[in-house]
Amino acid sequence: MPLLFKGLKQMAKPIAYVSRFSAKRPIHIILFSLIISAFAYLSVIQYYFNGWQLDSNSVFETAPNKDSNTLFQECSHYYRDSSLDGWVSITAHEASELPAPHHYYLLNLNFNSPNETDSIPELANTVFEKDNTKYILQEDLSVSKEISSTDGTKWRLRSDRKSLFDVKTLAYSLYDVFSENVTQADPFDVLIMVTAYLMMFYTIFGLFNDMRKTGSNFWLSASTVVNSASSLFLALYVTQCILGKEVSALTLFEGLPFIVVVVGFKHKIKIAQYALEKFERVGLSKRITTDEIVFESVSEEGGRLIQDHLLCIFAFIGCSMYAHQLKTLTNFCILSAFILIFELILTPTFYSAILALRLEMNVIHRSTIIKQTLEEDGVVPSTARIISKAEKKSVSSFLNLSVVVIIMKLSVILLFVFINFYNFGANWVNDAFNSLYFDKERVSLPDFITSNASENFKEQAIVSVTPLLYYKPIKSYQRIEDMVLLLLRNVSVAIRDRFVSKLVLSALVCSAVINVYLLNAARIHTSYTADQLVKTEVTKKSFTAPVQKASTPVLTNKTVISGSKVKSLSSAQSSSSGPSSSSEEDDSRDIESLDKKIRPLEELEALLSSGNTKQLKNKEVAALVIHGKLPLYALEKKLGDTTRAVAVRRKALSILAEAPVLASDRLPYKNYDYDRVFGACCENVIGYMPLPVGVIGPLVIDGTSYHIPMATTEGCLVASAMRGCKAINAGGGATTVLTKDGMTRGPVVRFPTLKRSGACKIWLDSEEGQNAIKKAFNSTSRFARLQHIQTCLAGDLLFMRFRTTTGDAMGMNMISKGVEYSLKQMVEEYGWEDMEVVSVSGNYCTDKKPAAINWIEGRGKSVVAEATIPGDVVRKVLKSDVSALVELNIAKNLVGSAMAGSVGGFNAHAANLVTAVFLALGQDPAQNVESSNCITLMKEVDGDLRISVSMPSIEVGTIGGGTVLEPQGAMLDLLGVRGPHATAPGTNARQLARIVACAVLAGELSLCAALAAGHLVQSHMTHNRKPAEPTKPNNLDATDINRLKDGSVTCIKS
Repeated sequence: MPLLFKGLKQMAKPIAYVSRFSAKRPIHIILFSLIISAFAYLSVIQYYFNGWQLDSNSVFETAPNKDSNTLFQECSHYYRDSSLDGWVSITAHEASELPAPHHYYLLNLNFNSPNETDSIPELANTVFEKDNTKYILQEDLSVSKEISSTDGTKWRLRSDRKSLFDVKTLAYSLYDVFSENVTQADPFDVLIMVTAYLMMFYTIFGLFNDMRKTGSNFWLSASTVVNSASSLFLALYVTQCILGKEVSALTLFEGLPFIVVVVGFKHKIKIAQYALEKFERVGLSKRITTDEIVFESVSEEGGRLIQDHLLCIFAFIGCSMYAHQLKTLTNFCILSAFILIFELILTPTFYSAILALRLEMNVIHRSTIIKQTLEEDGVVPSTARIISKAEKKSVSSFLNLSVVVIIMKLSVILLFVFINFYNFGANWVNDAFNSLYFDKERVSLPDFITSNASENFKEQAIVSVTPLLYYKPIKSYQRIEDMVLLLLRNVSVAIRDRFVSKLVLSALVCSAVINVYLLNAARIHTSYTADQLVKTEVTKKSFTAPVQKASTPVLTNKTVISGSKVKSLSSAQSSSSGPSSSSEEDDSRDIESLDKKIRPLEELEALLSSGNTKQLKNKEVAALVIHGKLPLYALEKKLGDTTRAVAVRRKALSILAEAPVLASDRLPYKNYDYDRVFGACCENVIGYMPLPVGVIGPLVIDGTSYHIPMATTEGCLVASAMRGCKAINAGGGATTVLTKDGMTRGPVVRFPTLKRSGACKIWLDSEEGQNAIKKAFNSTSRFARLQHIQTCLAGDLLFMRFRTTTGDAMGMNMISKGVEYSLKQMVEEYGWEDMEVVSVSGNYCTDKKPAAINWIEGRGKSVVAEATIPGDVVRKVLKSDVSALVELNIAKNLVGSAMAGSVGGFNAHAANLVTAVFLALGQDPAQNVESSNCITLMKEVDGDLRISVSMPSIEVGTIGGGTVLEPQGAMLDLLGVRGPHATAPGTNARQLARIVACAVLAGELSLCAALAAGHLVQSHMTHNRKPAEPTKPNNLDATDINRLKDGSVTCIKS
C-alpha cells in the first residue's frame, strides 16, 4: 500500500535508528529477544497445558500427581492369609484389587556417605536395621525426599524416575479430539477454516519463495517466521497473563490463519530485498557498513510498515470496543492488536539484527572468494591475504572482537545446555540417576518378616516392598543449586514437562544448526585453507633462504669505478636536484647524518648471510646491492618492508645507473601501498607514475546512471566524451546487450605425424573429447568453466582455442593453469602419449595482438551498445546534422577503414576511450589492442540519429591485476563493480564491459560530430595550448616587427 501521509516517512526514522543500533549489536539483540520470547512462550504453554499432562484433553483438565502411583508399580508385592502357608508374590494390579484388611509398605532405605562422621538419622517405625540400611514399616506409601540426622546432617533422595513420552499415544489423542470437533462443526465453517489454512500456508510458501529470489534459501525466511512467532507468544503473554483476557486454544486455532494472511510478511521481504540488493550493488566496497545498509532499508520501507500496522491496530481496537458484549471476539481483537504492536517492536530489533548478520556473512564469504580468486589468478598468497583483509574492514567492529563472539556463542550454548539439563532431567537424565538410586530388580521379602510372624500378619495382609532407596548427604553445591532452583521454579516447572521438553529439544537442534550456519563462512574451503598452510610455511622459509645472485653487474673491492661512480651514496644524494633530495633518510634506520660511515663490506656480507639484513641501514643495504651481494629483486624478501625496499632500490640505482634523479622526489614513491604491488602488479619497483584522472557522466546505461573515470594525458578527450554523454542522456540513455562471455587461451601441440594430429583434432571436436577436457579443466578452479574448444591444423601442429568463463576476473592466469592441466591429462589419461606441448600460448588466442579471430569469434566480453539521439539534440548539443553524421560515418569509419585494410578498426577512436578507462580502472593496458575492436554504425530514424558500437572482444575484470591497487579499486567503487559479485560470479565484470562500450559510444558520437562540423582542430588548439605568459614590451622598431610577422606567416603556410 502506498503511503497515505508523507509524515509517516519521517516516523520511520526512529525505528530506522533502532534498527541501526540492533545491526551494530546483533548478538546482544538476538539473545535478549529470544530470552524474552522464551519466557513468554513458557508462560503461555503453562497457561494452556494445566498440570503439564501430555494429553490433548489436558488443555482443559488438571492431571493428578503420579509420583506415588509410579513407586507403587515399582514395589514387590506379597500376600498372605490364614489359608496359605507362607507369603505369595502377587502383581501390582492384584495388590490393588485384593480386599485385604491390612496393607503395609516396607521401605528399604540405604544411607551411604563417604564421611564416616555423618550420623544416620533415627526414623520412626523402624522394624529392622543393618549397617547403613533401615527398614521402615508403615501403612501409607510416602517417602521423604529429605531426612535430617540428630547432628544436623541432611540426607536427600533424588526424584522418582518417569517414563519416556509415548508419541503414539499423543498422536491418537490429538486425532480423536480433532475428529470430534470436525464432526460437530458446520460444514461451511470447516470449509472456511480449510480455506484459511490453505491461504496461510500459501503466504508462508510465498515468503520462502520471495526470499529465495533475494538470495536467501532458508535462513531469512525462517528468521521472519521466528520473528512473527515471538510476536505471537509475547502478545499471548500480555493478553492472558497480564491483562487477564482469556483466549482459548480453539479461538487461537481458528483465528491465527486470518492474522497471518492479513498481516503477512511483505514488509520484511521488502526490507530484506532492499538490503541484499544494496549489498549486491555496492558489495560494501564503498565502505558502507552493514548497519548503514539496514538503516537505509528500514528507512525506505519503515513508513509503509508503520502505516499498515497502525491501521490494523486501530481497526482491531475499534472492533473490540464495538463488540464488547462478545467476550471471545473482544479478547481476540486485543490479542491481534498486541501481535501487531510486537511486530513493530521486533522488526527493527530482532529481524534487523538477523539481517545484519546475514550481510556480515556475505562480506566474510566475499573476502574469502576474493582471496581464492586472486591466488588462482596468479597473485601471491601474501598479497591476496592483504587484499582480502582490506575487504573485511567494512565488517562492523563488533564481529571483529573474536573474544566477544566466542563468549556470546558459548553463553548461548551453555544456556541451552542448562535449560535442557533440567528439562530432560525428568525424562532421560534422571533415568540414569535413578539407576543409581533405585534397585530395579524384584526385592524378596526379608527374613525378619517371613520368620517372625507378628500379630499384624496373622490375618489377611499385603506387604509391598519398595526398591532400595539411596540417600546421600546434601553437599554445599546442592544448597546453591536449591537456591537457583528456587529462583527458577516457575520456569523449571514448565520445562520439566515432557511435551515442552521435546519442543526445547527442537529449539536446541535449531540453535546448533544456526551456529553451524553462522560459522559456515569461517570454514569455507577448509581443506583448501589447510593445504595453503603448508604452502605458507614453505613460502616463509623461502623468504629466509639464501637468494641467488642476480645478473646485476658485480663490483668487487678491486674494481676501478669511473669518476662519476666513485661518489659516495651521500654525495650522490647531495648532488641531486629537488627540494626533497634526502627523502630516503626518513626511515628511522637512516639517521646517518650523525655518522656517515658505512661498515666494511665483509661485515655487511656476514650480517646478510646470517639473515640480519633488516638491521642494516638503507645505505648499507644499497652498498650490498651495488657490490652485487644482494640482487635488486630480493630486497622485499630480505627487508620485509616493501616501502623500504623501494627506497633502497632507488638509492642503489642512482649509483648503478648514474641516475641521480632517482634520489629525488621527481618520481614519487612515498605514501603508496606496495604490499598490494608485490607479487601482483610489478617487480623491481622504484615508485609510481601519477596520471591525471577525469570523469565523464552521468551516463545512463540500461536505466542506471554512472560516472565513468578516465586516466589520460590527452586534452579534449574527457571533454569530448562528456559532450557525448550529454547527448546520449538527452535521448534516454544507452542500451546494451552482452552476446558472449568467454576468455580464451590457445595452446599449440605437435604430434609425430599428421595422421595423429588429425585424429586428436577429431577427438577434441567430438562430444567425448569436449566432455573429457571440460571435466579436467573445470577441476582446476572454482570459477573457471570451459565452454568450448576450437581447433585447427597447420601441418602436424594442432592449435586449440579454449573458451572459458572466469567469474569476475579477467582470468588469463586462471585459464593457463587449467590449460596446462588439461594437456597433461591428455598425455597421461586420454591416450595421447606422443603429444608434445610446444607452447601453452600459441597465438591462437589471440592475446595483445591484432587478430581476425578475435574480431570474428570474440574474446572476453562481446557487447553491443546503442543510443538514439533526437535530431534537435544533434543540432543544439553536437552542433551538427544527422545526415552529415551518417554520411561521415560511412565514409570514414566504414569505407576509409576498409580501404586501409583494417581488422576491427571500423571506428573513429575507440582505443582512446578504452585505454583511458583501462588505466583508471586497473585493467591491462596492453589488452587495449583487442579490446578496441569496434565497428560504429549510424543511421537516421524518423529524423533522429541511431548510433551503435559493436565490440566483440572487451577484456576486463573487477578482481586481480591492477584492480588490487587502492586508487584503481576506488574507481571501481565509483562504478559499483569492485571485486567479485556477491551472489552471481561474473556479473560485475560483465557490467564493466557494458560501461566500457558505452564510454566508447559517447566518445565516438562526440568525435564524429566534431569532425562533421569541423571543430576538431579548433577544440584541440583551445584546450591543448596554454596561453603564453605576458612579457614586457621589447624595444623593437617597426622594421623588425614587420619582418617577424612575415616570418610567422611563412611558417604557418609551410
